[in-house]
Parts: sequence; structure tokens; C-alpha cells
Amino acid sequence: MAGALRRILALGGCALLLASCSDGGATPSRAGAASDAAQPTARVKDGAPARQGLPPDRIAIRLRRVATGLSSPLGVTGARDGRGWLYVVEQDGLVRLLRDGELEERPFLDVTDRTEGGGEQGLLGLAFHPRYETNRRLFVNYTDLNGDTVIAEYRRARRDPTLARPASERVLLRVDQPFDNHNGGALAFGPDGMLYIALGDGGSAGDPQNNGQRTDTLLGKILRIDVASRATPYEIPDDNPFAGDPRARPEIWDYGLRNPWRISFDRATGALWIADVGQGEWEEVNREPADSPGGLNYGWRVKEGRSCYPAGEECDVVGGALAEMTDPLAVYSHDHGCSVTGGHVYRGRAFAELTGNYFFGDYCSGIVWAVAAEGPDRQDPVRLLDTDLSISSFGEDDRGEVYVTDLAGGGLYRLRAAP
Repeated sequence: MAGALRRILALGGCALLLASCSDGGATPSRAGAASDAAQPTARVKDGAPARQGLPPDRIAIRLRRVATGLSSPLGVTGARDGRGWLYVVEQDGLVRLLRDGELEERPFLDVTDRTEGGGEQGLLGLAFHPRYETNRRLFVNYTDLNGDTVIAEYRRARRDPTLARPASERVLLRVDQPFDNHNGGALAFGPDGMLYIALGDGGSAGDPQNNGQRTDTLLGKILRIDVASRATPYEIPDDNPFAGDPRARPEIWDYGLRNPWRISFDRATGALWIADVGQGEWEEVNREPADSPGGLNYGWRVKEGRSCYPAGEECDVVGGALAEMTDPLAVYSHDHGCSVTGGHVYRGRAFAELTGNYFFGDYCSGIVWAVAAEGPDRQDPVRLLDTDLSISSFGEDDRGEVYVTDLAGGGLYRLRAAP
């Protein structure tokens, strides 16, 4: 943990972007949760079981550097348009293009005039529309110059695929942020074609406004919206769990989250993975099955990890609400890190032994962990690799190969099986 401590001190006492600086914690549980031995039945679209490699405790990994010279990279993704290019999100407001292994000097998208990177603010997320190849639509999540969250759509230039047009911005959603931390920032399209948005609880320590448990606010939530229509910024899917409830925001898919730092969908099973940064005791990873109806309560600020919050006290809930909360699949304590960075289930082609494992990391300690993507509902994460990186994000290319960004070092790395 010495490297982690150095990074925390260098950032003024808390991990830039992701971790909190105070308090201790607790977490969620679910009525009727499966036992440790229970196996999910996630399947690919044709009904065949998803392909599996080795369990995480039988693999070894390493990281190979593929790019340097990035400025505070926070995300990386492919566009799934057949080109095989990579797009890297920089906190200050640029999306950089890695084409054929070379970093383009001109940014793919420049929104530096709309955001100011620093702390836990800036350009935080990027997602390409599933039909990006033909409709040229992409979506970003950034904090504006007032510190509030903006979800916006942009269009790629019609004749130049290496350039998105800043003037094409179409704001879909604005969310007031009461504090300057816990903004979340991830965007991802689900197998259903809907856009999922991760928002933190609004900041400060201990969620003083109880935003995680309130359903009349978008803070501390996973949102799900339909961006298919061009007539309106977005529409509410009819099957959203709070659609039609006058007491709740209909955009909400799940709630009870503190600062979900990276969400992803397993491209084979459709399961949603949510990594939620802890307060002072526990970091957590959640897996939501593809057939979930949404409306899951992941527990914050009643719980942190699997424990009551604040630590050592009884959970403050009414009636049977505690039994209805969803416990995380995996947790680790702050003895091993202080800020979880969510990852991806490996579905690439290059390393068959890695297939079927969800890889994630910790920003402060630089540890890379894994759990079995279709394993039990409660697992201990397997510690695979110690690094000196400030792991800020994981991402996939078009083929499902997994990449890691290093915020402090400005590097982009590819996950590989160790020889």
C-alpha cells in the first residue's frame, strides 16, 4: 500500500476522481439471495451457454503498454463500427483517437470550452450508439463550468471519421450537483439498446442529503433512457421500474449507490456490472442479471459493502427495507485499496484462458482483481496483479480485448495472459 499512500498524499489527501476522504461504512442485501454455491444461468442470445476459460485463481495476467503521452485518461472504448480504432477520454475535455496503434495529434472531440477537468470533475464518460457506423451518434458525460452533470449527444463528421463535431452538441439531460465530488460519469448502451447512465450521490461525505435512498432525485442512481427518437432529447422506457410513479423520477433503473465508477455489460450474457466506490471501509462490485426488471436498491447510505453504515452501528431502515436491499457480489477492504475501478468481463479472442472473468482494479493501490463472471452471487475477489498504476478505467475494443488507463502516468495498457 506504500504506492497508494504516496498517490493519496500527492492528491491532497484523497484519491482524485474516485475515492472519499472520510468516514467509514456499510452495504446492501437482498431477500432470497442465492447461496454461495448458486450458479447464475446467464446465456448468450442463441441460448447456448456463454464460453468460459479458467477460473480466476488459475490464471496469471500482465499489462502491455500500447500508448503513452495521454493527459489524465479516464476511459477507453471502441466504437464497434468495424474500424478497430480506440477512443480515449481525457479528463480536461478531449477524446483522443488511437488509430492503427498510433495516437492522432488532433483530438477526435474537443469539449474543453464546456468543462474544466480537475478533482472529480471534467469529461467523465463516452459511449457510442450501437448503430454508430451509420448514424454517427455518440454520447458523453461531463461536468459543466458550474460543476453540474451534462449528458450530451454529438455527431461524427459525415466525411471525416476521425472527427466529431463540437457544434453538433445536443444536450439530453442536466443534473444539478450539490457538491464537487461523486459525479459518477459512466455511460453504456445495454443489449436492449437503451442508454444507461451512472450518477454518484452528489458528494460530500456520508451522503448528507440521503440521495442514494431517495427516488425523487437522479443522484446515486443508474438511469435508463431511450435515445432512439430525434423528436425529444430522450424518452422513458415503458418498463422502467418507476415509470408512472408520481413520487419517483422515471429515468431511474437502480438506486442506493454512492459513486458508481464504471459500469459495463457482459457482451455474452447481457449482465450489468456496477463498481461502487466506498466511504471509509469497503469497496464493492455488483452484478445484475440480464433479466433483471430493475429497481434494485444497492443499499447506500444504509450500508457500505455488506456492513451497516456508519460502521459499528445498526442499519437505519424502516420495516423490511433491509431485506430488500441487494448485497454486492464482491467486496474488499481498505487494507487493499481505497477506490474501486470497475472493469469488463473478458470476451476477447486472444487469450482463451481469460474468458468469462470480470477484471477490475483499485485506483489507489494499483491492484488488478478478478471474479468469475458467472460464478456464485457471493465471491472473494482474486488478486491477480500488483501495479504502480493509478487505475482510472477499463475498456473494450471492438473484438472484446480489455484495456486499462493510468490516470497519473498517462498510459494505456492492454490486458494479456501471462506467458
